Amino acid sequence: MSSFSGTQQKCKACDKTVHFAEMMSADGVPYHNTCFRCTHCNGRLTMSNYSKSPLDGSLYCKPHFEQLLRENGGFANKLANSGKPNGLSRAPSKVSTLFSGTQEKCNVCKKTVYPLEKVTVEGEFYHKSCFRCAHGGCFLNPSSYAALDGILYCKPHFSQLFKQKGCYNHLTKTTSLKKSGSEAKEQESSAEPKEEEAENAQ
Repeated sequence: MSSFSGTQQKCKACDKTVHFAEMMSADGVPYHNTCFRCTHCNGRLTMSNYSKSPLDGSLYCKPHFEQLLRENGGFANKLANSGKPNGLSRAPSKVSTLFSGTQEKCNVCKKTVYPLEKVTVEGEFYHKSCFRCAHGGCFLNPSSYAALDGILYCKPHFSQLFKQKGCYNHLTKTTSLKKSGSEAKEQESSAEPKEEEAENAQ
């Protein structure tokens, strides 16, 4: 009795048998459809959106592979220093550690900001999708924004809000303004009894 030839291949990711109906083959290496994922973000890959590391054969989505290349200046130095003729290493965790510099958090949503989606303004980091006007929600870019006490505005809304009141005081709700407001009230209330005493003395 003949056996089905597709059942002899093992998935590179999980080392289990891959049946033809659930197999993806990347550069001749078999994977289950569900195991064909980015090493960094664990996102599902397709044949049109994956890249393979020349260091160890790890799979990456295109954005994370491009990030890896940018942060490390390509793989030429890594391959030369590996001491192996083909430059392959069997430790995927080493390649994953090359994604350094991703500890920066978005100033708006407080989630990790990766270089491909990062906007840096005044030492603060933002996702491109979070870099928006606080008043109108329109998208900003580093050359078309205004900031007041860490709050971002597009230039048209910033000037519109100034024109409404003639100043920016109504935009800021910082602790210092609240303190100065409460101090002014205390001074007014302490000044009123003195005025009453002066009137009664006359």
